[in-house]
Amino acid sequence: MKSNMEEVRARDDQMFVFADRQASLVSDDAIKVLWVEAAPEVVVPILYTVPLQLLSYFIAIIEGTVVDQPRNLAKSVTVE
Repeated sequence: MKSNMEEVRARDDQMFVFADRQASLVSDDAIKVLWVEAAPEVVVPILYTVPLQLLSYFIAIIEGTVVDQPRNLAKSVTVE
């Protein structure tokens, strides 16, 4: 994961990282750390998915994407 973060940093892109307080990450110009409360390991995937979906939603709105009409839906739906 650290190598991926360094790759993003090398491209001068902005990165959003979801982490709990135990992670040794610090926000700076390139990395925005969004703190999520610590939880049992079983619940963590669900807990991290909610803010990630909200972030995706708001970025899509900022980019001007119509969020109610997903692209490429026909490729994944099978018609009988």
